[in-house]
Amino acid sequence: MQHLAVQHQPGGQRRYSDLAIEICLTLRVTFSLALRQTQGFMRSIAKLMGLALPVPDFSTLSRRGMGLKVAQKRRASDKPITLIVDSTGLKVYSEVGWNGHKHGAKGARKTWRKLHLALDPDSGDILASELTTEHVGDETVLPSLLKRVDAPVGRFLADGAYDGSGVSDCLAAAFGHEVDVVVPPPKNAVPGGNCQRNQHIEHIAKHGRMAWQAATGYNQRSRIETQIGRWKSVIGDRLHARNIENQTTETHIAASALNRMSAFGRANYERVS
Repeated sequence: MQHLAVQHQPGGQRRYSDLAIEICLTLRVTFSLALRQTQGFMRSIAKLMGLALPVPDFSTLSRRGMGLKVAQKRRASDKPITLIVDSTGLKVYSEVGWNGHKHGAKGARKTWRKLHLALDPDSGDILASELTTEHVGDETVLPSLLKRVDAPVGRFLADGAYDGSGVSDCLAAAFGHEVDVVVPPPKNAVPGGNCQRNQHIEHIAKHGRMAWQAATGYNQRSRIETQIGRWKSVIGDRLHARNIENQTTETHIAASALNRMSAFGRANYERVS
């Protein structure tokens, strides 16, 4: 078992590996713990296992969580995948505490963060996530979100917020011009310079929007809405960290934890003949 910490010289500062910090923060995110509770929980686990391992304290977890790199491990695919993107809002802890109630302080203005997700519907894995303030548009975040996707993409699904030439250009630059972009145009859309978009407009005009959704497979986009609902039921709809750097790490760890859960639920069973 890998040690949680190493000490290079007597009296020197104890240094914890990134893996140790990630394990602690994963338990914190999964069980919705405060940092002090996470510290105590990890100490209890080490004690129950009979291991004399040092455990990071709450301040170390907070400090090391800023900018911690969390790799999103995905299951390998031998063909281009379908990529679905969407965003949702997460609350930021801002309630007035005991001291505020005692002195009659008013509640703070509600603050939100916007979580942008990229999903592979075939594997159920979250391939990438980005956290921004609530004022950042979906199309603006797409380039940085796509940079985190380490897989060839054959088809892209998103809602009408991603309708625009900038999205098509971004996808072509990231994955090539062969990407099938399935984004619903608005009701008042007119043909332009994008051939794929023109075909969508024409199909909707002739057969209706419901028929277009069935023909293009757009209904598969509901998979990411299901994943967002799963995030909020398992992880929660609130961020526990107080600054956006730690909040970003928190969302990356949450995505990794959900991917692990999905892998457990998608086991392949051999058919007994």
